Amino acid sequence: MLGVLYACMGLIFLPFFALAGLAGAFAQHAQQAQNAPALPAALVAGIMFGFGIFIPIIYGVMGFVFAIIMAAIYNLIEGWIGGIEVEVE
Repeated sequence: MLGVLYACMGLIFLPFFALAGLAGAFAQHAQQAQNAPALPAALVAGIMFGFGIFIPIIYGVMGFVFAIIMAAIYNLIEGWIGGIEVEVE
């Protein structure tokens, strides 16, 4: 469940990476005007778009892995101190 929530949070970053790709393309265009060696603008924009696609996947996987680690740590500590007791009617 936590992995899916983190993947959804990763979707929030997708527009920011798209904007960064566009800004990088324009920055590359300005840098090429100064006759400095640089990557083509389309390649920079493509790389940023690729990062934007993989960010939700990476967030989902890492969220899942860290949820497992935190659950194991909680279960270990809960065995030592008794955990939390909740009564519901």
